[in-house]
Amino acid sequence: MSTNVLRTADGWWVVLGERAVPVDTKAATTAELLADRDAVREAALSGEAGTPVADLAALSPVTTPCRVVAQMVNYSSHARDSGFKGDIPPAFFRKASGSVSGPGDAVVRPSHVKFLDYEIELGLVMGAPLPVGTVVEERDLPSYVAGLVITNDVSAREVQLTKTQFYESKSYPTFTPTGPYLALLEPEDFAHLLDLRLKLSVNGELRQDRTLADMIVRPAQALTLLARFQTLDAGDLLLTGTPGGTALKAPPKAVEKIGALLPPAVKWKAFFKSQAKNPHYLHPGDVITATIATPDGRIDLGEQRTPVADAN
Repeated sequence: MSTNVLRTADGWWVVLGERAVPVDTKAATTAELLADRDAVREAALSGEAGTPVADLAALSPVTTPCRVVAQMVNYSSHARDSGFKGDIPPAFFRKASGSVSGPGDAVVRPSHVKFLDYEIELGLVMGAPLPVGTVVEERDLPSYVAGLVITNDVSAREVQLTKTQFYESKSYPTFTPTGPYLALLEPEDFAHLLDLRLKLSVNGELRQDRTLADMIVRPAQALTLLARFQTLDAGDLLLTGTPGGTALKAPPKAVEKIGALLPPAVKWKAFFKSQAKNPHYLHPGDVITATIATPDGRIDLGEQRTPVADAN
């Protein structure tokens, strides 16, 4: 069974139901905690009464600085929403680790952004170095991946689309809410990854709901492809793509063909004029709720609940 770990300003905690037990460790970073798994196990078996989880202010269990890498268009449902047909070549992009925020922190919309979107994603937290050239088989996953977290790949769509710029559009501060729990996996837990169900709601309205069975490039293959050019270390984070249901969707084919004939400035002006009628983009006062868990609760990453606010 997986072990859920929570981080606060006071340190690390093992979550046992509705209570949490402090971990006796000097670890300040996620990588250091992963090197001290014995302390985590001791806390889990300590028998202490613990502290109510509800009384703890959770921080991101992934500490920064670290590498934050993300997969692009990696669920069949998202590919359909995005207008892709046929085979989709695997692609990755980087996010600034300064975008990582806590599971209850507000997502802050920059003043120049009107089309703010959500993307629930399963985050893989590395537990060991992944050198360039590594080939990862399914059986090897426990050797490289220590645990899982909920992440939200928040996106400024007008920046992403008009500049074809993923790094900027997804790297503003608070654009990667992470946590609340880091689920540390045992080797036998990896057989249950495809049962994980990702759910995201905005103001109680369910927007995204898929299992990992909808994933195109699964974790072992993704790490192999990434290792062709990118080294990862313990404590680094890989976001594995989002299911369908985001606010942004491809326009109808007829509209897309007409748009292709227009100058870029005219095309984007017309596109975002139509998008202004889309009620699914995020606005100040909205509350995003995200969960990832298996039906039997064997792996349960908790609930991420983030309000949306405008920059001051």
